[in-house]
Amino acid sequence: MKVSVTMATYNGEKYLKQQIESIVPQLQDKDELIISDDASSDNTLRIISLYRYPNIKVYKNTNRKGIVKNFENAIIQSKGNIIVLADQDDIWESNKLEIIRHYFKKTTCNVLISDAFIINEKGNVIHNSFYEFRRSGPGFFKNIYKNTYIGCCMAFRSSLKSIILPIPENIPMHDMWIGLLGEIFSKTLFIEDKLIYYRIHKYNNTRLNKSNPRKYLIWRFNLITNLFKRYLIIRFGGKKNGCNYFYSYM
Repeated sequence: MKVSVTMATYNGEKYLKQQIESIVPQLQDKDELIISDDASSDNTLRIISLYRYPNIKVYKNTNRKGIVKNFENAIIQSKGNIIVLADQDDIWESNKLEIIRHYFKKTTCNVLISDAFIINEKGNVIHNSFYEFRRSGPGFFKNIYKNTYIGCCMAFRSSLKSIILPIPENIPMHDMWIGLLGEIFSKTLFIEDKLIYYRIHKYNNTRLNKSNPRKYLIWRFNLITNLFKRYLIIRFGGKKNGCNYFYSYM
């Protein structure tokens, strides 16, 4: 079972070294760490270059694409059977990939979500459970209303790439998109294991506070519209000339 860890970076010099060093020791020979960098202007790429492992593959965007498309690029480049999403500023538990492999071997789930400790900028635990804080759990309508599919705690089988790609540009976040399509077309599993230290700081792309009401309504409208379109294509026109319909547009 080959694992692809997909990380999107952008000006992540402050915490990146700690995160990479929590991931690399867990990679087996056939695994890979795919890093898509979104035209960083700090020392992010220099830090990455210090790690001369054949498992690490770096893709550089010449122009900024934003977090959704940056993660999409990392996912597109992945070659593993299991894709594990990683943020640039967290810290992984040393057995994260071992536990993820276990669940994908022993269950039929296609999307896996794990719990996390929440830490602050200094690395101090400020909450013992993301699940408890966010009231996380499966359910399509539950996660439409309040997303609990946090990308840094998500892994999924590569077979879902044909469903989730391409990721629309006008949706709130990539993790919502992947999680909700997983709810529609496959089986999701929330596990109790806390596999990362999820760092909250002022530069996070994902915040724990609510968006303003207007933005919330616009995002949800765009999300539901795109999910409906994708459902129709998958169910009634998902194959074209023997190839996946979506890849013909990439």
